[in-house]
Amino acid sequence: MDCFAGLDVSIDETAICVVNAAGKVMMTASVPSDPASIAAALVPYRKQLRRVGHEAGALSPWLHPGLKEMGLPVVCLETRHVRAAMSAQRNKTDAADALGIAHIMRTGWFRAAHIKTEACYRVRLVLIQRRNLKRKFLDLENTIRHSLKAFGVRLSKVGRGRFDQAVRDTAANDPLSSGLMDCMLRARAALWSEYVKLHRLVLQIVARDELCRRYLEIPGVGPVTALTFTTAIDDPLRFRRSRDVAAYFGLTSKRWQSGSSIDVQGRISKAGDPDVRHALFEAANCLLHRYKRPDRIKEWGQKLAAKKSSNKACVAIARKLAVIMHAMWKDGTCYQGAPEARPRDLVRKLYHHEAATVAASK
Repeated sequence: MDCFAGLDVSIDETAICVVNAAGKVMMTASVPSDPASIAAALVPYRKQLRRVGHEAGALSPWLHPGLKEMGLPVVCLETRHVRAAMSAQRNKTDAADALGIAHIMRTGWFRAAHIKTEACYRVRLVLIQRRNLKRKFLDLENTIRHSLKAFGVRLSKVGRGRFDQAVRDTAANDPLSSGLMDCMLRARAALWSEYVKLHRLVLQIVARDELCRRYLEIPGVGPVTALTFTTAIDDPLRFRRSRDVAAYFGLTSKRWQSGSSIDVQGRISKAGDPDVRHALFEAANCLLHRYKRPDRIKEWGQKLAAKKSSNKACVAIARKLAVIMHAMWKDGTCYQGAPEARPRDLVRKLYHHEAATVAASK
């Protein structure tokens, strides 16, 4: 008889539950969270196992390929589906979660999550740490600004280049404040220096990638947007239609319909990767408000902004950019909405991003 296994993975231990096709529990166990240990526990049921399910999590990029190498029919489950399926549980324990995942495998009521390649995860790690450094840098800068407000000092009109000297001049007459600000400014300078290194690494990766260079031909799309989108998709063939990409990143509206009296279409779902959604929105905003040359998407967005609002137009453009970028990747085509970009223009676009980063650090 066919068997189905559920894994509830935590940092140290993994709870395992095996059920048969009738739903009877065949085995429960708890083993270290390691592919070899999990595979060894499932050896008695190896021939009958049809599906082994685990919820997407922090260990999934390492655990899922390892279990596949062991020959297990492993499936990574989307977190929202698992949470919805097990929401009726009165008590939540690791053993109960493993049992619930095993029943999800048995019934087939699940949606598989995509596990990206190791190379893709490495590039995403560069983008994530670059973003984290920038956020910490801005948090530290805002902390300095807020601290000086207590003494009536407002630095709202001071740019990033003159910020360091402006703060030192303000606190020069107070020994305590001067010492504190020196510590904060040194930490700020160190964060910015490391951020610039990661940003240059991103530019180097984009310059070597042919697909990202094609994405730079799209007005408003910069190196960070191009690389963020590429690493979030990983494999374009996993989407049957390009318009499915917009829904995957939460850029389509939600709908609540029941009977004939209730049919509400709300705002966008905001599902999926928020970094990609933010990058696409920024690219759309740049295309709509800062790009000066003629472009078909820009003209369409301007008409929409006149009818609705600027924010809704930017969301609509971001949704269209996601569809276009996926189609370009899948078909190997170039962007046709604007005059064809020359190779020198793309080099200038990359150089502009690096020059702007270096200038801001001076």
